[in-house]
Amino acid sequence: MSAASNRHPTFRASFAERASNVAHPLANYLFRLMELKKSNLCLSADVTTARELLTVADRIGPSIVVLKTHYDLVAGWDFHPQTGTGAKLGALARRHGFLIFEDRKFGDIGSTVQLQYTAGSARVIDWAHIVNVNMIPGKAAVTALQQAAARWRSRVNYEVRTSVSVGTPVSDSFDEEDESPTFTPLPAPKELPPPSNPHNNGRKGSIVSITTLTQSFEPVDSPRFASGIAEGDELVYAGIEEPPWERGLLILAQMSSAGNLITKEYTQACVEAAREHKDFVMGFISQETLNSEQTDDFISMTPGCQLPPEGDEDEGSIAGDGLGQQYNTPSKLVGLDGSDIIIVGRGILKAASPQVEAERYRRKAWKAYQNRIGKQS
Repeated sequence: MSAASNRHPTFRASFAERASNVAHPLANYLFRLMELKKSNLCLSADVTTARELLTVADRIGPSIVVLKTHYDLVAGWDFHPQTGTGAKLGALARRHGFLIFEDRKFGDIGSTVQLQYTAGSARVIDWAHIVNVNMIPGKAAVTALQQAAARWRSRVNYEVRTSVSVGTPVSDSFDEEDESPTFTPLPAPKELPPPSNPHNNGRKGSIVSITTLTQSFEPVDSPRFASGIAEGDELVYAGIEEPPWERGLLILAQMSSAGNLITKEYTQACVEAAREHKDFVMGFISQETLNSEQTDDFISMTPGCQLPPEGDEDEGSIAGDGLGQQYNTPSKLVGLDGSDIIIVGRGILKAASPQVEAERYRRKAWKAYQNRIGKQS
């Protein structure tokens, strides 16, 4: 796919053009967000405490369009659905303009991945816009996740409204000739003697008031929890609406680690599964664009990206980390191999100034994209 000839149309198309053609609502939103922020950078926030995670998201958020998390790495994760760590990440995502990608790599039978996605203490689907799947279990895992997301989507933007009314009934309410619906009477219970009550004096009891409790489901227009963290409209990123309710899936199709066991046949099966679930699958974790058929418009997100020190030439690949990770630069991954979003972790987090380094990665990746589509900044 990275040969200069026989390029797929998406290789030269701008993100704005692709936004107008893609059917997936979340992919459409992401393409437009990328154009707005002039960013195709994803931060891999591999930190080990909730405080670090929220701090990193707040400080690096302006430079990125996706924040990749591993919630099971994080000590002190607050699982409260409205005010916990996931909800706080959501508030930061709206403020700074990025999507949350939980790098869960679901890889089990269908019923298990559905529960891992929608249930348990984390309830990943509530706060992560995007998740990913390992296709080793087969296409059934993709189908199962799509079904779970569809069920969640069908009810998530509704909330229970409870109303309580108190009033004194009028005598007509107890008219013996009331035309209320009739019911088949149950057998009359055995009559019991009246309880002893010295204050009764033979008088009949009366109804003073009736309390009516009514519950109904009503739509919630905003994709945020109605009873969540207090925030005003001014805390929504300017220039674009909030993300849609729809969730998205990335399929792990290729890896950047040395000696990985992924084969061409496995990658091709991933592409086929994506085409069969285009209303849920946004794209791939891959080392290159995997769009090949005319109608393909999948997003490729690529880990294993690192820049050489400031001032060095941004060309080719650079040394790995000694633990199997192999690195390439934005100019190669985006400019030559057709990846859309680079995923960077330690290259930013371990820098002397992570915010400054995030901006350097953003500029380099965006320049590689502009060169790819033939547009100079």
